[in-house]
Formats: sequence, structure tokens, C-alpha cells
Amino acid sequence: MLLFVQVKGQRKEPKIQKVKVKVDKQEVEIRQRMTAAALAQAMNKDFDHVVEALLNTTLDVDSLEPDSVLEERWIKEVVSRSGMKFRWARVNESRERENRDAVRRPSADPSCLEPRPPVVTIMGHVDHGKTTMLDSLRKSQIVSTEAGGITQHIGAFLVQLPTGEKITFLDTPGHAAFSSMRARGANATDIVILVVAADDGVMNQTVESIQHAKKAKVPIIVAVNKCDKPQANPQRVKQELLTHNVVCEEFGGDVQAIHVSALKGDNLLALAEATVALAEVLELKAEPHGAMEGLIIESRTDKGKGPVTTAVVQRGTLRRGCILVAGKSWAKVRFLFDENGRAVTEAGPSVAVEVVGWKELPSAGETILEVESEQRAREVVEWRRYEEEQQKLKEEQSAIEAKQQLHLQEYRRERAELEHLSWRQRKSALYRANKTKFALRASERYQRDELILPVIIKGDVDGSVETILNILDSYDAQHQCQMEVIHFGVGDISENDINMAEMFAGSIYGFNVGVTKSIQQLAVKKGVPVKMNSIIYKLIDDLKDELNSKLPPLVTENIMVLIHMLA
Repeated sequence: MLLFVQVKGQRKEPKIQKVKVKVDKQEVEIRQRMTAAALAQAMNKDFDHVVEALLNTTLDVDSLEPDSVLEERWIKEVVSRSGMKFRWARVNESRERENRDAVRRPSADPSCLEPRPPVVTIMGHVDHGKTTMLDSLRKSQIVSTEAGGITQHIGAFLVQLPTGEKITFLDTPGHAAFSSMRARGANATDIVILVVAADDGVMNQTVESIQHAKKAKVPIIVAVNKCDKPQANPQRVKQELLTHNVVCEEFGGDVQAIHVSALKGDNLLALAEATVALAEVLELKAEPHGAMEGLIIESRTDKGKGPVTTAVVQRGTLRRGCILVAGKSWAKVRFLFDENGRAVTEAGPSVAVEVVGWKELPSAGETILEVESEQRAREVVEWRRYEEEQQKLKEEQSAIEAKQQLHLQEYRRERAELEHLSWRQRKSALYRANKTKFALRASERYQRDELILPVIIKGDVDGSVETILNILDSYDAQHQCQMEVIHFGVGDISENDINMAEMFAGSIYGFNVGVTKSIQQLAVKKGVPVKMNSIIYKLIDDLKDELNSKLPPLVTENIMVLIHMLA
């Protein structure tokens, strides 16, 4: 008899335990009276997979169609044979999220309203003298600071007349590219001064400015400029305006027409008086107290100040320390600056100021609303982002459903061609038809042979970027050379822009922005074209040239027949 005695200190061999590996099975949501196609979709499989799973059962699989309704036991059988588990679908009663958006205050009591200065937008065709007219009114030299001598941003200025009245002027660009900026200027204004050169007459952007003013239901005053020129013909200008339903007073209408010379300063006081008189007729009033409401005219990123917006106060008083919300951004106002860059402590109705303190750069054209606290501002921004996500999800769902419908139609068409075959023969026929497709590698399947120009757009202000993107949207030669905007933004060109352009083999276009020497050297090293412009139409010309360089040369063949006359 053998005795096994364990000696103290002797190591006992551990027992080897078998570890069961837990396999997570795919969960399929089922419901009563599911069709075979619906079950296949819930399992992320095709219809033939359902047929295969029901082989060797009492169900007649040859008579099974995609729209055949399955019994509960067969639904469970298919799921279990596929190595999956099922759960019954529940009716979800999702509670609607409470609306936490900020809205404008109700209309104030008329007794609380006080007179306010009019907000006047100067509009018209490019180079008709809009900014020069504003120069003469405020005795400044804005034109000399604009690249190419044309306005490329919305300028907002408060002008005090010799008589003491104040007017807030918005100077909009006249170039064809800046249509969106002109529309924004018209929507933020009380009166539009339409500048028309007496020697040029009514031009394209003049007509467009009239349309913007009429759409915004804003009264117009016509300033016939450059009347000091020998070839000036103010009468012709007024007659041309008649064709666009702008009827001047001398033709029995209600539109005032003032003959001026912005360069010499002739008759500008009469124009200002006409503006003040129209403002008195309109009885412009606002509530100077309570939470501030306003409109963003322009937005940009400043190196020292961060995100900066130019805003016009429409109601209430804007002060330092106010909590503001605009779009999906919010701010605690750190500084307020007037048009001359001087710090101010507050701004009342109709006053245009620069606001510093935004957490993110809001878009131009957004409404500004004052809220009571930072927590409330975060709630509003979060709600707006949530709403945007829900809207995006709806659009994506619509696109998915359209794609599914297309796929179903294609599937039914293929099935119709093979309807006379059994399911085994169908499977074999589909395999033979698609085996070459499956054999291809992904890179071979999705290789793109068409010409593409990827571009990155960087601008100094939000309005400039918006304008450039609007121009690119009008590109209509995608069949010849595709143009893809892979990134756009406000601010100087950065290392990330260079890396992204290298990744997509694209080009960078900068409008009124800076680029450091180190970034330029990096771009040269990586072979990334960086094109800088301060004038909008030159940027468009550069883009056209690059698109043309991508296209193959146009080959033309001319056959010349030479006939030799024999003597």
C-alpha cells in the first residue's frame, strides 16, 4: 500500500481550469408577422440566407418569396440557425427633448420706445463711388485702405452730421462676387441709399441691389453720383430706373433722387438731410432698456483679440460683461470697440460695434440675443447643436431610404430575370455573374480616373469665405474637371492646411490672410501650391487658370488641300 504524504513546503500543482470564452452573439430585433425580406434586413443578410437557414425543415422553401410572411417559430429558427439571438421589438415612447432655445423678447410697450438713429446701407454697382461718398460724409480716407480701390467687406460707421443727427452707415461691396454681403446689408437696414454713377447708368449690381432692397421691404433714396463729369447724364439714370420699378419724385413716384459728387463733396448735405427726413417719416424707435438684441454684420479672427464680430444693436443696450448667444456660439463680452478702434463701455440701438469675447467664431448674418447667465448660454448652444444634428440625421435617413429603394429595385430586376429557376440555380447564377466583381481589390474597384482639383479656402472674415464658396458653387464644368472644397475656414494659413493639401494633392487659396515664412518653406518642401490674393477677381482668375491646366490640351485637326496648277 503506497502512501502519498505531502511534505510541508512542497509546492502543490495548481488545477488547470478551462476558461469558457464568451462569444457575443449578434442580437436581432424581431416582431410578429415579419416578411422574409424584413427578417433578412434585420439580420443584415440577403434573402437567400433566410432560404438556406430554412433548409431541411417542413417549410416549402421553393415557394418562399421575399414578401412571404413567416410564422414566429420559423423566424426564431432562422435566427438561431444563423448563430444569433433574438429580442422582441418594443414600442419606444421616446420623450421629446425640452426646447431650450433663446428667442426674441415680445414687442415692447410703445410708451417705452425712444427715437433711434437710422441704419442706412449704401449699395450700388462696383466703382460707382459708394465708399468715396461715405469718406466725404465722415471726412476719412477709407478708399485708400481697400485693396484695388474696391470695398471687399461690410464697413459699419456712425456719422454725426453738422446739424447733430446721427446716422449709422453700412458700406457694402459692389463687386458681383459679394451678392450675399449685399443681401445681408439690406436685411439689417432701415434705408438704402442706391448709388448710381451719372456716366455709367444702371448696371448689373445696381439691379441686384434694387432687388435686395425690395425683398427686404426697405425704402430707397437714389444718389446720382459723379455729376461733375462732362459725360454725366442724371436724367438718363432716372429713366433707366423706371424699368426696375424705382420711380423718382419728378416722375410722380415717392423715391427721392439727389444729384451729388462724392469726390468734390457737392450736395452731400442735401443727401444727408433727405435721409434724416425719411427717417423721421418712418418714425424709427427702439427700446433702449432690457436684454440686448442685434445682428452680426461681419465676423473675423484677430490674432490678439481672437474671434471678433461687427454687430449692429437693434434693441436694448450692449455692455461689457453681457452674455450673448449667436447661432451655435456664445460670448461673455470682454471689450467693445467703435469704428475707430476706441474702446467703449456700452452701445445703444442702431450703433455698430466690434464685440470681443466669443468662444467660437459665429457666422455673419446670425441674430445676437442676450441671456441671463453662462449656464443658460451653454444650454442654448447645446440645444441648437442638437437640433442641427437631428436635422442632419433626417436628411441622412432620407438619403439612406432612397438608396435602399434603388437597391431593392435593382434586386427585384435581377430576381425577375431568374424567376424561373430554383433557389439553388439562382444562387449559382448570381455567383457566376458577380465573381469577377468580388475578385477585384478595393483599390481596383474604386479607382478614380476623372480629373479632380481639391482646394482649401482660407479668408480673413466669415463673409469673404462665404462669398468665395458661393462663387465655387456656381462652377458648372464638373464633367470636365471636378473641383472639391476639402476644407475652408477663417484665419491665416497653418501647418494643418499644408498637411491636408499634401494628403489630397490639392491647392490652397488665401484671401486677405497671412502666411509665415516657415509655412511657405513647408509648402515648397511638400510641393503644395499656396496662392495668396487680396482682390477677389484675381483669386477667381488664378483658380480658373489652375482648372484649365488640369484639362488635356484641345487638339484640332485642319486639313489643307493644295492644288498644284500645271502650266
